Amino acid sequence: MMKPEEAQDGVDSGARRWRLVLGGSSQEEKQQMSRDEQQIDAALSALYDADDTRSASLGKSAMNVARWLGDIRGYFPASVVKVMQQDALTRLNLHSMLLQPELMQSLTPDVHLAANLIALSKAMPEKVKETARLVVRKVVDDLEQRLAQPMRSAVLGSVNRHQRNMRPRPAEIDWQRTIRANLRHYQPQLSTIVVQQLIGFGRRRSSMRDIVLCIDQSGSMASSVVYASVFGAVLASLRAVTTKMVVFDTAVADLSEQLQDPVDVLFGIQLGGGTDINLALGYCQSIVTRPQETIMVLISDLFEGGNANEMLARAAQLVTSGVQLIALLALDDSGKPSYDHKMAQAFANLGIPAFACTPDLFPELMAALINRQDVALWAAQQDIVLA
Repeated sequence: MMKPEEAQDGVDSGARRWRLVLGGSSQEEKQQMSRDEQQIDAALSALYDADDTRSASLGKSAMNVARWLGDIRGYFPASVVKVMQQDALTRLNLHSMLLQPELMQSLTPDVHLAANLIALSKAMPEKVKETARLVVRKVVDDLEQRLAQPMRSAVLGSVNRHQRNMRPRPAEIDWQRTIRANLRHYQPQLSTIVVQQLIGFGRRRSSMRDIVLCIDQSGSMASSVVYASVFGAVLASLRAVTTKMVVFDTAVADLSEQLQDPVDVLFGIQLGGGTDINLALGYCQSIVTRPQETIMVLISDLFEGGNANEMLARAAQLVTSGVQLIALLALDDSGKPSYDHKMAQAFANLGIPAFACTPDLFPELMAALINRQDVALWAAQQDIVLA
């Protein structure tokens, strides 16, 4: 554990260490701790102080395991983190939950449940992890059933209305042009037009745009990661676009090759830890081959742990090169993200829209980006407040 700061206000540093070890500090004692010590105390208390954690669930109202893991990785060495993860598995009663056959029948799909299971997956024995994957699969299947079709419709509906298609499918027919082109075939006795030639909107060809999803996998972004993985898999299934998915904390992982299965993506993610947006944007910049045709969605609360000035300079370079870059401060149902307001304003000053987006609106957002619409105007039309 990191060393507490030197004694302040007459309070002995050694005494404060003992309070962290023993717990049960009074409110007055907590106020005398440094900010780091208060966060250490909160992380320890979340796991060890509450007696009812043994019967806790991993749902939305339970301790936010993903965020908690991010906290303990920041304050304790790896060996201690491993012990605390194992204790969390026991005290949250996770082993017995996942080994009960009736769990799958009684489970209500929940994004927070999936995020918490993924956060602890690295500490799970293989037998328990197998069941955890089944639980996450059920959550993912539920999300795909709800979100996949709107995403496909929004993206594939982004048609080029300036190009005629003489053999359109029903959904692609341009009825105004078709009627005008067939007016000479009007049949008075039938009071109708006999259509001899259909004219449709022309779809852009395969890979008309390149999409890069750059996802912050710190604990605070856990539910956003789950949604983004599902959307990434749906986008990857569409020939109209080329999709890459990059996740990061203080390191970067390119999961593009796993996008055929969002569950594989999720179990390849290590929720929690620090944040280096600059490093992530640098990698994403290196894989951009057609900047004028690239959409880059940075999903992050923008709390940068790396070099903030370099990060902003890199973001500016991406925009200057022609990349459509936006920052989603959250991709979840809350709509009220916690984020770095100063950094979001700095992004806005570079012409990079920064706002939160619910999963239900994300397909429409992608369609707006593909059609090169004014994203700020689109957000205003959806009553979304820009940062």
